[in-house]
Amino acid sequence: MSVTETALKNPASTALPGLGRALVSAGKLGQKAAEDIFLKAQGSRNSFIAELTGSGAVSAFDLAHIMSTSFAAPLVDMDAVDMQRLPKDLLDAKICLACRVVVLGKRNNRLIIATADPSDQGAAEKIKFSTQLGVDWIIAEYDKLSRLVDASGATASEALENIVGEDFEFDEDMSQTAAVQENEASVSEVEDAPVVKFLHKMLVDAFNMRASDLHFEPFEHSYRVRFRVDGELREISSPPVAIKEKLAARIKVISKLDISEKRVPQDGKMKLKIGPDRVIDFRVSTLPTMFGEKIVIRILDPSSAKLGIDALGYEPVEKERLLEAIKRPYGMVLVTGPTGSGKTVSLYTCLNILNTAGVNISTAEDPAEITLPGVNQVSMNEKAGMTFPVALKAFLRQDPDIIMVGEIRDVETADIAIKAAQTGHLVLSTLHTNDAPTTLTRMRNMGIAPFNIASSVILITAQRLARRLCPHCKTAIEIPREAMLEAGFKDDELDGSWKPFHPVGCAKCNNGYKGRLGIYQVMPISEEIQRIVLRDGSAMEIAAQAEAEGVRSLRQSGLYKVRLGMTSMEEVLGCTNA
Repeated sequence: MSVTETALKNPASTALPGLGRALVSAGKLGQKAAEDIFLKAQGSRNSFIAELTGSGAVSAFDLAHIMSTSFAAPLVDMDAVDMQRLPKDLLDAKICLACRVVVLGKRNNRLIIATADPSDQGAAEKIKFSTQLGVDWIIAEYDKLSRLVDASGATASEALENIVGEDFEFDEDMSQTAAVQENEASVSEVEDAPVVKFLHKMLVDAFNMRASDLHFEPFEHSYRVRFRVDGELREISSPPVAIKEKLAARIKVISKLDISEKRVPQDGKMKLKIGPDRVIDFRVSTLPTMFGEKIVIRILDPSSAKLGIDALGYEPVEKERLLEAIKRPYGMVLVTGPTGSGKTVSLYTCLNILNTAGVNISTAEDPAEITLPGVNQVSMNEKAGMTFPVALKAFLRQDPDIIMVGEIRDVETADIAIKAAQTGHLVLSTLHTNDAPTTLTRMRNMGIAPFNIASSVILITAQRLARRLCPHCKTAIEIPREAMLEAGFKDDELDGSWKPFHPVGCAKCNNGYKGRLGIYQVMPISEEIQRIVLRDGSAMEIAAQAEAEGVRSLRQSGLYKVRLGMTSMEEVLGCTNA
């Protein structure tokens, strides 16, 4: 008798669904554990398979292989399936959503259907009754299958209405203010209920998943929504392409943007109210593309700026150097790195440390992302003439102690900021450069005199964000010594007292990673580095001198985190240069 037959005929397990009985009989799950999961699923009105995989009792990958063996059915990787090529009219979309199945094709009088639960006789009967065709099951991993099922609804309304809730709302005043700009047809279009609910759902899901931003991307035959979670973009939904215009219009209305203008990029902000006393801020950017407007929404979490310097991941020596620099009465401290490397959070953390009743702090930002009580924040508005140089000139007439410039983009801004740093003010700012030494040569290339650079800049910190290994599933691995040396480790560091860790993946993390950590190169400007700048030395000379003074490069800082077991070697190699 096969495992399947035993599972289905065992009277002791009749309270369980066929999937649970098959797992118990295969020895992959205890009877009591299976019953507890089943009762919990019933209590939460969740499906047994969703509760099973969500609890971590059995991974979706393992479950698919167990079902394939138990039911003698082939496996399919849903990531390799092109949704655009799937048959559209063989089975009603509502049945696909209800039964969590995807039709892959038809052969003679039988449908070939992907499922994660081939023991679901109710689904098989429902499909047979609806189509008058037989069913051949193909086994798929539940998580991958669910993503494809949710993305393949028949119409915009059907697909969206199945995944939305009602427990949140936008600031109505913002919607009404922007809506009066348009005619009645446009307003009714952007207030389309399924689209409004879908947008709400995506924003709340992104916040709950700790995403940093959302990407709404239109293509010729598809529409894609992706979240950036722990620095990695993940496709979350593929709603019908027909909603792209309504969704873009809705986002523009609540962000106070011009919904009639689709030819140029626009920037705005919006708020989302969750419950009576919880409000989330979002920054919105639109970009016209060939097939519609791509929209990126960044989540602004005020709590991230109040975590304190210890939470940012600085090593003790790096932390001491930074604190010493920002507590000096004048000079310039620069934070460098690419977009999304945490520069703004680092600057806000420094401002929080300096923000006391006896200090006058002014910031010029484009735009001001996080509100800091006690700090005079000014948002740039080029249309109105409020630019960085204009704001800095105004600051200097208002007796500031500390000035923060969101970004030094041009020589005029840099010149005013440097003069402020030379005349008794502490200036904090950011630049887009690869590491700390190249920041000094970049400023020289902008046209700033070497003397002004050497006399004003007191410290530069370059940074990256690397994914943090999940503490629950990370596993030690053996890496050849030659590969470790090539990555940047030194001979004396490979003494056998530690091993690198590798991401595995479990129910508590995202492919083996959970959260992110900072990798820093904190370079004080010593007298010797000042001399190199004054004689117009290269970035390589500056880097060599910094290393001689004990400053770790970004790669060395990252490899140190590998030695501590905090991240993986491949993650460090991916975000730093040798």
